[in-house]
Amino acid sequence: MKLVFSRQGKSKPSEEMAALLRQAVKLSLLRMKADQKVEVSLTLTDDPGIRELNKAYRNMDRPTDVLSFPINEGQALATGGSQRRLLGDIIISTDRAAEQALAYGHSYEREMAFLTVHGMLHLLGLDHQSQEEAAHMEELQRQILRAMGLPR
Repeated sequence: MKLVFSRQGKSKPSEEMAALLRQAVKLSLLRMKADQKVEVSLTLTDDPGIRELNKAYRNMDRPTDVLSFPINEGQALATGGSQRRLLGDIIISTDRAAEQALAYGHSYEREMAFLTVHGMLHLLGLDHQSQEEAAHMEELQRQILRAMGLPR
């Protein structure tokens, strides 16, 4: 598993935050029994940056906390003798994460991990369109965050 950090108006995450987000990706893959030979791109942006993307791709002219863009065919990447499949992109608004952490009364780190797990579950094909799908996704998120030592 490889997590590639991209930037859009934000600096790269600290080493501690990067390690936490890598753990969120890895545990999401393990919990879903998904192939570990994948690459995920994670972009940290601000509210104006995610608002622009939300408007362009979802026709919603407002900021959101996380966007996920799966690559359904999983483009293969040659990487020094091994192959990884490109799983997709996750974009997180660090502004939203900070506001939501405060509103929910937990740490910024827990909120960033939650948004990463939420994005990963979308990349892995889950959704929350129905009540049943939402309940299933919420339970998986709780299990993964609990495994990370970040329960609510």
